[in-house]
Amino acid sequence: MTDTPNAAITLTDKAAEKIGELLGSQPDGAEQALRVAVRGGGCSGFQYALAFDKAKEDDNVFEVDGVAVIVDKVSMQFVFGSEVDYVEGLQGAGFQVNNPNVVAACGCGSSFQVKDDAAEQAAV
Repeated sequence: MTDTPNAAITLTDKAAEKIGELLGSQPDGAEQALRVAVRGGGCSGFQYALAFDKAKEDDNVFEVDGVAVIVDKVSMQFVFGSEVDYVEGLQGAGFQVNNPNVVAACGCGSSFQVKDDAAEQAAV
C-alpha cells in the first residue's frame, strides 16, 4: 500500500457524505474504501469502475474528507486530478467522475478517451 500525500482525486461534499453513509450501512464498511479504477472498454476506450474494496499491496491510498480512497497504479495516470460527485436527477442517482484528462466521451457517457490515448489514435 502506498500513501499518497496529496489526494489525486477529490470528492464533493455530497459524494463524501453518500460514501460514508453507504460504508456505514455495511458490516465490514470500516475496513473498506472507495476504489476508483479505469478499465478498458466502451466505445471511447476506457470506463470508470467505482466499488467498495480493501486496499491491495500496490494501491495508492489517501483520505478525502474522512473517506478512504484507493486507486491502483495503472488507473492513477488516467484519473489524477479528477473529482467524484454524487448526482441526483430525473434519470436516477449515482456517482459521476469529473475528469480533466478526458478529451472525448461517448454519447451515453459511460466511456471516455484521455489525452495520451487520443494522440496515439491520431498518429495512426
